[in-house]
Parts: sequence; C-alpha cells; structure tokens
Amino acid sequence: MSKVKVVQVAKQLPKYSRTTKEILPFVELWLSQQEERFRRKVVKIFEGSGVEKRYGIMNIEEVFTATSFQEKNDIYIREAKQLGEDVLKKALNDANWQADSLDYIITVSCTGIMIPSLDAYLANALGFKQDIVRLPVTEMGCAAGVSGLIYAKHFLKSNPGKRAAVVAVESPTATFQLNDFSMANMVSAAIFGDGAACALLSSEELALGPEIIGEEMYHFKEATHLMGFDLTNTGLKMILDPEVPEMISTHFPNIVHPFLKKHGTGIEEVDYLIFHPGGRKIVETVESLFGDLGKNIDETREVLRNFGNMSSVTVLYVLEKFLNRPYKKGKQGLVLSFGPGFSAQRVLLRW
Repeated sequence: MSKVKVVQVAKQLPKYSRTTKEILPFVELWLSQQEERFRRKVVKIFEGSGVEKRYGIMNIEEVFTATSFQEKNDIYIREAKQLGEDVLKKALNDANWQADSLDYIITVSCTGIMIPSLDAYLANALGFKQDIVRLPVTEMGCAAGVSGLIYAKHFLKSNPGKRAAVVAVESPTATFQLNDFSMANMVSAAIFGDGAACALLSSEELALGPEIIGEEMYHFKEATHLMGFDLTNTGLKMILDPEVPEMISTHFPNIVHPFLKKHGTGIEEVDYLIFHPGGRKIVETVESLFGDLGKNIDETREVLRNFGNMSSVTVLYVLEKFLNRPYKKGKQGLVLSFGPGFSAQRVLLRW
C-alpha cells in the first residue's frame, strides 16, 4: 500500500469583503420592523460571533436585496466556477504540477446547486486528461473539507504514483434568507463567510508533505435534525440546533481517543490541532476540551476571526497555516470537523 501525502493547500477569497462593524448598519436596517429587544439580541450575536471580517461573492447591498432562489444560485454558479478555477490553478502552480497530471478531482460544496458539478467545468477550463476520475461531494456541509481528504486518501492508497485535488468552494451568503427571522438564520448570518480552498494529495514515492496516517468518520445516531438546509421556494434555509456544542462535548472522548489509539498515538503526542471553526460556541467548547489536555486551537480561532465559517472550506484554511510552517519531522496533526448527519470527520497527519 502506498503512502499518501498532502502536498499543497492554497486558498482563494472572493472579491468583496466587510468587517462585522460595517455589516451592522445593514443588519439594523434589515431588522428595523422587528421588536427592539430582538434587534438588540441579534446585534449582540454579531458582535460576539468571534468574526471580525468576512468575504463574499456579492456586495453587501446585493446580499440584503430580495431576489429569487434562481437569481442567487446563478451568482453562486458563476462565482463558484471562477473561484474554483483560480484556487486550483494557484495550488497547481505552487506545487509545480500540470493540470493534466491529475488523476482524481474531488469538488466540495453545499451552498448552491449546479449540475454538471463544478469538476466538469474545471476539466474544460484547465484541460484535465479524459480519464480523470471525478467525485462531487455536495451534501456534507462543514465536514466535507475533511471528507474530501478522506476520499482522496482512499483512492490514492489503492493507486500508487497518482495525484488528486480536493477543491472546496462555498458561498453561505448565497443561502442567506431575508424573510427568515429564526435564531438559526441570525446565528448563521453572524458567523458565515464565503471562500475557496484547494488541497493537493499524492501517492508518488517522492511526494513531499505530511503523510495521512489514519482517517475515520464518526456518525452520531438519531441526530439528523441538528444541522443542514431546508430547501424552500426562497432557497436553502439554515437548520442549526443550539444543541450542537453540547452534543460535540458529550461525544468528544469517543471521537478523539479511540481513533488516536488505533493509530498508535494519543492526544498528548499530537502537536497540531487542525480544527474546523464552526462558530464561537463550538470553538470554545472544543477549546475547553483540548485545553484540559494542555493543547490550544489558536489557529482555528484566528481563521474564524479573519474569514468567518466558510463551511467545508474553513478547515483547509487552518491546515494551510500548518503546512506553511517550517518543516518539523515527526510532528503529528489531528484534522477534525463536524457536519450534517450529524457526523465528525478525522484525519491524522504525520510530518
């Protein structure tokens, strides 16, 4: 069986950006017909979100304009193609790979709908070889960045000397619901942002980068109600149960310790915690659990602060930070994310 390594991670941001302070006047205007107490509560959610800046495929006026599902989705399709192309080109260039050297392309997105999927457009735009294997991952939400790494590992482990790309593109702003005054919509509006990332993996003998030592998914039973989207006439409506942090906390020991033990290690020996920043509460929950073990997730908090939660993309931004550090042989990294299902996805890396 061949070794699989993460060779490169690149990130790409959309053209628009706003600080949370700049967004608040638009939020106040949007909620002007709501009760004052409710308005104050929502402003506090934005101010306490742990997000200082976020990026978007639309300017803020467009986000707060009532449009149809089709109009928002058309913007998503147009911008996803561009972001996906830009980030894949960037990653290939950084790794000094040619597009036609890829054997496997995985595209990850849950914030819009396009058939053919993004990978088909990338094949034409970049000139992939005709026998490239394509896998679109569309309904795994925030966990899907790690899911993509897991699927790439499975393919590459069975196929020595091959190359794979995982391209994640998300635009939660395209799913923002103007007429939904539920707490789930308020919280998601306060924490989400748009972005794209690409990870390149290889099973070539001379490939450089951390090796994937182990990977696993963990399914929470009877928890499909915790997170996801309802498909409505106005678009994708967020489902976000306040139980999520508590659920993570309860299952945390079962998610982390048996997985590490299976691969001959333990949390004490993990140097890098590469954790998806789902939101301030989830970050604090995991921080308290890891903190008790003498670990920190500062990089996760920093990514949340500078970009918001970009769904599946975000964990790859955290991973990119660690890949850009000076190379230290023998260091271990635990990649962890949560998503609809409800599920936890884990990857163990060794430099």
